[in-house]
Amino acid sequence: MEGDRRVGVAVDFSPCSKKALTWAVDNVVRDGDHLILVTVQPEVDYEQGEMQLWEATGSPLIPLVELSDPVVMKKYGLKPDPETLDILNTLAREKEVVVLLKIYWGDAREKICEAIDKIPLSCLIIGNRGLGKIKRAIMGSVSNYVVNNGSCPVTVVKLGHEI
Repeated sequence: MEGDRRVGVAVDFSPCSKKALTWAVDNVVRDGDHLILVTVQPEVDYEQGEMQLWEATGSPLIPLVELSDPVVMKKYGLKPDPETLDILNTLAREKEVVVLLKIYWGDAREKICEAIDKIPLSCLIIGNRGLGKIKRAIMGSVSNYVVNNGSCPVTVVKLGHEI
């Protein structure tokens, strides 16, 4: 992947991450880019298996063909929605973009910043749920943390009312 742009999109398969993905596809991703979806799962105490090996470093980069396979995704504990898979498959076909997924386990704020450095990403697009001031103060804003601590350009796409 040397020399190619690696555009990251933080996804959790929610409406706000789907909006961020759509925005990235329409405004940032170009022919020949690598689109790397970064998702963070809550920390789980795995007794055995591959996930225990990947807990510290995240999963290997998972190609789109495996991301589209429900059996493979079940192994990772993910269930991508059909609309997101359609967006990704269309993008890969029309713009000749390599689509990959990287899964981390733990705190989303820290792991997304880690992904920026470890992959490394040229830029990151992240959705914003638009929490109110009180909820944001209690829960913390992942997008705000990544904007302030990420080491690459970060674009926050707000979830509007048009979805």
